[in-house]
Amino acid sequence: MADPKGFLNHGREVARTRPVEERVKDWNEVYVPGSLLPIISKQASRCMDCGIPFCHNGCPLGNLIPEWNDFAYREDWAAASERLHATNNFPEFTGRLCPAPCESACVLGINQPPVTIKNVEVSIIDKAWETGDVAPRIPERLSGKTVAVVGSGPAGLAAAQQLTRAGHTVAVYERADRIGGLLRYGIPEFKMEKRHINRRIEQMRAEGTRFRTGVEIGRDLKATDLKKRYDAVVLAVGATTPRDLPVPGRELKGIHQAMEYLPLANKVQEGDYVTSPISAEGKHVVVIGGGDTGADCVGTAHRQGAASVTQLEIMPRPGEERDPVSQPWPTFPMLYKVTSAHEEGGERIYSVSTTHFEGDEDGNVQWLHMTEVEFVDGKLTPKPGTERKIPAQLVTLAMGFTGTDRVNGLVEQFGLELDARGNIARDADFQTNVPGVFVAGDAGRGQSLIVWAIAEGRSAARGVDRYLTGASDLPAPIRPTDRALTV
Repeated sequence: MADPKGFLNHGREVARTRPVEERVKDWNEVYVPGSLLPIISKQASRCMDCGIPFCHNGCPLGNLIPEWNDFAYREDWAAASERLHATNNFPEFTGRLCPAPCESACVLGINQPPVTIKNVEVSIIDKAWETGDVAPRIPERLSGKTVAVVGSGPAGLAAAQQLTRAGHTVAVYERADRIGGLLRYGIPEFKMEKRHINRRIEQMRAEGTRFRTGVEIGRDLKATDLKKRYDAVVLAVGATTPRDLPVPGRELKGIHQAMEYLPLANKVQEGDYVTSPISAEGKHVVVIGGGDTGADCVGTAHRQGAASVTQLEIMPRPGEERDPVSQPWPTFPMLYKVTSAHEEGGERIYSVSTTHFEGDEDGNVQWLHMTEVEFVDGKLTPKPGTERKIPAQLVTLAMGFTGTDRVNGLVEQFGLELDARGNIARDADFQTNVPGVFVAGDAGRGQSLIVWAIAEGRSAARGVDRYLTGASDLPAPIRPTDRALTV
């Protein structure tokens, strides 16, 4: 145990963010560099070494949180890194981007602010990179088996790294021009600088993983041809079909899906553009959708110099405290969150629904019309007399995703079966109805968290390894039916 009285002697401290007026002028991560290390030993000491560490179950990866908390408290960074990597391929991703369901399940959180697990995690991995404790793990021997991984998001990268380390020859196919999936083009630079992805890719290349960018399976290369080339295929193509808003005026110029808007801003940071082809500069921006993707749009609009930013959410505003009846500990509660993007300004409006858009004579969106809604007999119903309009010269739709992309023909070419939710169906080994074809991440699970994607990638890798060799020593933290405490 780190410190028997740590949780009594020290309060919760989290990473400090840079002043708003400073950070909105650049695209660097919002946190003050180096602000965690001076406090992280004390924060790790708050871990109580519980008899039953519910944080294990709150995390889909089954991270050994009390163990690496203890090492962090003692500042044994090498041992902490080893324990962290025992269950998580990419802790620098989850430490920055995961909503930390482990903290919601922390036993200390029953009556105190929980341990800053996420901050401890990112401190360990950042220190490990600094000290050279992250090195390629090259397999001792090759199996002679080949695997294609389609998609290079967190699920695909996790599966690829596990299978490469097991001795298989792995090639990752990505339809975009760079590796990373939504990590690369969906997550703004101010939330995670892309250097973190780049150095992991270099580690994976050194281990033997091969990468093929600019290749879309189903279009550039038929799925049937891919199946013939490789002994096994892992589909980690995500759930990239966006939910649309079929209201009058949707066809007006200036209304875009979030994943049309955010990638272009990231491409500016990659040097592909001087300014984004879709920019919020000088415009009244409306973001429809109150989740993390919506917040990403808000922060991006601030940095592009928007005249105003308004975020709309159809559901009522969540509470700031856990409801012990409907969301009891240790479940993951739906609470009101103020992200770094929200700290930077803008307005958030809850319990409203868009009725239609209004444009100018040139077909550009100018106004968004909306009405307040309330639950009546379990259904969200417009409230009469609450209609109003707000200026909207750029609108981003961030209402989530409905399933795997069906346009490129991948599903049909493989002959894959879908489940009742439109996801690719799979068995307990993550194998689809087509022998040798496996699925991991959002493509099989539906839209979910980055930590679930990594857990699914690791679990699918075990299924592939067993399919190719008859047995596997690779860890499998979850099964397709697992929901743990996080959903």
